[in-house]
Amino acid sequence: MLDVRSKLEMAVGRRLVRMPQAWLDRLGTRLHVSIDGNSLDRRVKFALGVMHRASGGRALHDFGVEEGRVQMRRLPMLMDPEPPKVLRVDETEFDGPRGMVRLRIYVPPGVQGDAPVLVYFHGGGGVVGDLDTHDVPCRMLSREADCAVVSVDYGLAPETPFPGGLEDCIAAFRWVRDHPDAVGGDGRVAVGGDSMGGNLAASVSLATRKEDGPCFQLLIYPSTDPAGRTASRDAFGHGFLLEDESIEWFHRTYLRDADAADPRFSVLRAPAHEGVAPAYVATAGFDPLRDEGRAYAETLEAAGVRATYRCFGAQVHGFIHMTGAVPSAAAAMREVGAALRDGFARA
Repeated sequence: MLDVRSKLEMAVGRRLVRMPQAWLDRLGTRLHVSIDGNSLDRRVKFALGVMHRASGGRALHDFGVEEGRVQMRRLPMLMDPEPPKVLRVDETEFDGPRGMVRLRIYVPPGVQGDAPVLVYFHGGGGVVGDLDTHDVPCRMLSREADCAVVSVDYGLAPETPFPGGLEDCIAAFRWVRDHPDAVGGDGRVAVGGDSMGGNLAASVSLATRKEDGPCFQLLIYPSTDPAGRTASRDAFGHGFLLEDESIEWFHRTYLRDADAADPRFSVLRAPAHEGVAPAYVATAGFDPLRDEGRAYAETLEAAGVRATYRCFGAQVHGFIHMTGAVPSAAAAMREVGAALRDGFARA
């Protein structure tokens, strides 16, 4: 829970990031950033400054696990819109590899009978994030794609280090696939996620391709080659929300003693990608993970997998949590939702 001071800071922050466009225009060139041919949305640039001040200039890795989880819950309070309405939200659980795994099911408005299902894995480096931090994005995807969304409360490190969380996600996909009546599914089951959730979705697709695997994978700024080093990691590893030091902290905490090059984690390094589900890979122009997301889409295409790559050049990592304050982020999420709808239509 937030204390009174924190609630006041969040209220002020919400007002600031939603300032009228005319006021923002007066700041002019002070908000202009252009790198690699991409220009950062000025409202995103301003929002980054507000978040930096709200966190006391500290990044997630500076807080540690428990405080970092609290900080992750604060971000949606700044820039998410009011939760979009869906028909209903249900919760259930199933017996997973290490005990019960909780699922939250979003049923789209106006649904007539069964619907396609997206099994969604939230981001947060495998260390932070939960069902609540990704409530609004899941609602948006349910509405935009007219599908049920099943959000998975997989195990987080350090309590559940790699590959525990991944095993939860594989089991969750299989449970949803095998129990369509429990989630209102029509037999079409896709997987998706953002950041580490995108990594998990890609890994689930690889792990289940020789069985009745997902019909589609929705990968939003996914981590695909944590063992490598890219130009975007060097260019955007400081000052654009996802800090390079935070990435390293996530990896250390998530992996413990495991090898970062394990293809279940560095999915780009899997020995083969043939036979996985068609994919839509979205990245952000000012994201340290941009280049590995693009490389993954290219690798899938080279393996004969239908893959669509889209870079939202004006955005940063985490733009799915900015849709209540940044119109271009909201537009990006609508496009992502349309891609998911198309993926189901072609399944």
